[in-house]
Amino acid sequence: MRRWSLAGQMLVLHLLVVAVTVAGGALLALVQAQDLLTDEAANTATAVAVSVAASPEVLAALDTADPSARLQPYAERVRHRTGVDFVTIMRPDGTRYTHPNPDEIGHPFLGHIDRAVAGETFTETYTGTLGASKRAVTPVMAGGQVRALVSAGITIEKISARLRDQFAWNGLVGALALVVGAAGTWLVTVRLRRQTHGLGPVELGRIHEHHDAVLHAVREGLLLVGRDGTLTLCNDAARQLLGLPPDAEGRHVAELGLSEVLADHEERVHLVGDRVLAVNSAASRLGTVVTVRDHTELQSLTGQLHAERGFADSLRASAHEAANRLHTVITLVELGRTEQAVALGTAELRAAQELTDRVVGAVREPVLAALLLGKSAEAAERGGELVISQDSELDDLGLDSGELVTIVGNLIDNAIDAASRVEVHLAADADGVVIRVADDGPGLRDPAAFTKGWTTKGDGHGLGLALVGQAVRRLGGTIDVAGSTFTVRLPVPDPRTIQHMPDVVR
Repeated sequence: MRRWSLAGQMLVLHLLVVAVTVAGGALLALVQAQDLLTDEAANTATAVAVSVAASPEVLAALDTADPSARLQPYAERVRHRTGVDFVTIMRPDGTRYTHPNPDEIGHPFLGHIDRAVAGETFTETYTGTLGASKRAVTPVMAGGQVRALVSAGITIEKISARLRDQFAWNGLVGALALVVGAAGTWLVTVRLRRQTHGLGPVELGRIHEHHDAVLHAVREGLLLVGRDGTLTLCNDAARQLLGLPPDAEGRHVAELGLSEVLADHEERVHLVGDRVLAVNSAASRLGTVVTVRDHTELQSLTGQLHAERGFADSLRASAHEAANRLHTVITLVELGRTEQAVALGTAELRAAQELTDRVVGAVREPVLAALLLGKSAEAAERGGELVISQDSELDDLGLDSGELVTIVGNLIDNAIDAASRVEVHLAADADGVVIRVADDGPGLRDPAAFTKGWTTKGDGHGLGLALVGQAVRRLGGTIDVAGSTFTVRLPVPDPRTIQHMPDVVR
């Protein structure tokens, strides 16, 4: 059996609420109407009784031999004009002078008269000859004495008849309110069904649980940005990767500093703090869906791979050059010019050995030494020259080799692209490690060079110097630029910290 949808349940509940509200309102209105009609009857009866008691015609009739002859017609005229059911004029002992039923004249009044005899006007509900009625009793005063009593009243049946009329109107208004409420509820239900796709509370709860579990479990950052630029959804991974505050949702992306990161609608690499993030944006009917992936480790591995490719290229270049020299030496031997062949081979061997000895002797960090040898061969293949300064000397001080490859490799690459001669200086002093890369190019004048996208090629895809700046910050160092000279200073890690590092980290 298919469970009711949330919209269907809301429709029934709303209809019940409307029905109970209308019924309760109608019942309250009837109770109030009954009280109002009863009070109105009491006030009308009092006003009529007091008016009759104050009439000179009543006092004049009381002085005659037969008061009923004059008072009965007068009382009936008043009764018809005021709408009350009876006007009874009586002696102080309760004997009637008037009554709507003439047969009751001369009989005792049915009701309480003690308070009226004492000079007080009062009202009460009492059952008399006409049935239960709301009546008022007041004295007729003359010369400070009670000469007679006047009672006027409206029967409860008449009050009930007016209440039934009021009930009919209240029922009509309540039915109309119920129809209007039902129509409004139905319209709300239609919209709710469209919004919830006809799903029930259980399905919606399950969807929310799955949604919440996925958002918290997925390692990629996920954001949803509204069409007005407001961040409407952000999972835990996105908060961590982008450094967002706990109250990020509901705030504008410009306020959160994400305008540049979310500007492109294609996958781009961005540097955020000390992380390299791949950000991908896609438009949807709810706004823009943004996924964020951490490529920091991947970028580091890419840098190492780039260095290894450089080593391979340098080996290929060296092998190619060695092959050419070897063929030359062999040809000279075949031509009988042995002395020239020996001189050429010795010179080449001496030059290669000198470069290797110079680099290995100056730089005792193996990965960095291999990088410099590879970059030297690459510069030579491109018609340039990479020189290691004479005063360079750097031991293995425990710095992260991957970060060093990123810093030195990218600085040398940019220098080779800009100039024909590049000089590298590596040393350590009391303040830490000093890395200086200088070239004979025009120098750097753009302060935005260390931001993502800067490049001298003008294609907007530059990342090398931005990675250098990020690596320097991660190592707690500084970088200065003076024309075409880049100077990086890095603090040396505490030897005790290095000694206790796990081998896999070191």
